[in-house]
Amino acid sequence: MADCSAYEGTIEGQTAVAAGGRWPLADVRLIAPCVPTKIIGVGRNYAEHAAELGHEPPKEPLLFLKSPSALNHPGGDIVYPRQSARVDYEGELAVVIGERCRDVARHEALATVRGYTIINDVTARDLQKSDGQWARAKGFDTFAPLGPWIETDLDPKLLTVRTYLNGERKQDAPTSAMIFDVAALIEYISAAFTLEPGDVIATGTPGGVGPMVVGDEVSVEIPGIGRLTNRVSASR
Repeated sequence: MADCSAYEGTIEGQTAVAAGGRWPLADVRLIAPCVPTKIIGVGRNYAEHAAELGHEPPKEPLLFLKSPSALNHPGGDIVYPRQSARVDYEGELAVVIGERCRDVARHEALATVRGYTIINDVTARDLQKSDGQWARAKGFDTFAPLGPWIETDLDPKLLTVRTYLNGERKQDAPTSAMIFDVAALIEYISAAFTLEPGDVIATGTPGGVGPMVVGDEVSVEIPGIGRLTNRVSASR
């Protein structure tokens, strides 16, 4: 069973259950399943992705923050900003924190997790290079699609991340290929930041990232969780 706390409901098969009622999943509009105070990204956490960007794998987790205002919903438009000429998809496993915590030991880290969902760490690649830091490139409004729900009964080491652009598979990698696993990330991150319930850790993207254009449809799929689909629209 998946936990969709943003509307205080659950998903059971193809049925949404909320507010004492039941509806076919096709008849409801899902929203992002949590509202994080911060979205913490992890750069180059797959060796293949580090290599495709021309970098060595990091010796410690490479952290960045995405603005909470970047949060986007399943089915929401990814708005292509006027300032960028290249916007990339980055499919990732997302960790949702379940309790306030700080300085968490690795062996206790998974006990702080509420569950797992999917995030597309949308990135203005040209601005990432020109700015020299990643706040603007990663933080535009709509650049953090999240969902479709939170799955609570998973082993984060036994999953597969797949990304499709207009139906063509572009990314396909096991989460076991992460350089730093979920427990190691929580230990490292919580040594710097207090983590709040609903905070999201985007655990890094595998190789195969690439550009999107207006009109494209991008889907990130993790079997055992579901599929997160968004379209790219022009800035108004």
